[in-house]
Amino acid sequence: MLGLEGLDLLTLSLLLLAAFAAGWVDAVVGGGGMIQLPALLMVPGLTPVQALATNKVGSVFGTLTSAATYLRRVPVDRRTALPTALLAFGASVMGALLATILPVVLIKPLIILALLGVLVYTLLKPQLGELSRPNHTGGRLLLTSLGIGAVIGFYDGVLGPGTGSFLMIAMISLLGYSFLQATAHAKIINAATNLGAIVLFSLGGHTVWWLGLALGVANMAGGYLGARTAIARGNGFIRVMMLCVVSALILKLSYDLLTGA
Repeated sequence: MLGLEGLDLLTLSLLLLAAFAAGWVDAVVGGGGMIQLPALLMVPGLTPVQALATNKVGSVFGTLTSAATYLRRVPVDRRTALPTALLAFGASVMGALLATILPVVLIKPLIILALLGVLVYTLLKPQLGELSRPNHTGGRLLLTSLGIGAVIGFYDGVLGPGTGSFLMIAMISLLGYSFLQATAHAKIINAATNLGAIVLFSLGGHTVWWLGLALGVANMAGGYLGARTAIARGNGFIRVMMLCVVSALILKLSYDLLTGA
């Protein structure tokens, strides 16, 4: 049905539900790909590369929606966020180009260790991200932010799991942002990294556009609701959600590593 063998109305409905949930989670703390991408990988007739490309299309709509929602309600330093997003876009394209030759099986353990570090660091610092305490100003703030965008943007292009969490913890610990501010800035940068990957995948003809756009509508709805929830509930809620999502990512990646997925 609809150009993909095995994609019936029930399967499509479940995909849209997964996309909505992914948009909500991604808007609050990042990690929505943990829900949407595995759902796409189970669609008969869809190759892994097509799933990755289509996932990015669906995700970017939700990310842009949540970013716009945050921009209207949370103070964002656009002079820092926009150049960082632009650099992250380029870094993501470079990372995606490199993705085809890197031994991913060797990198997964490093991702798990990094996520464990994020989890332990957040648990040991209960006051982390409660208030905004800028660590830098002016040029130093911009350079630090650009460094974060370059490194994590490149990582998102190569692999991607945990990008939102890595962005948030870097901005909280290195820039002194609160959880809410870090989330708002992370959505802007994450939207740019998604767009970078979409450009590369599109040039390669890997994207199933109609499916990606359908998922994008559901992702937008989830992203809007998630951003509104995070803004209403505040820093404490975002911190708890980040701990939950990072823990789930660690478990999933560990399972993939053990099973050879």
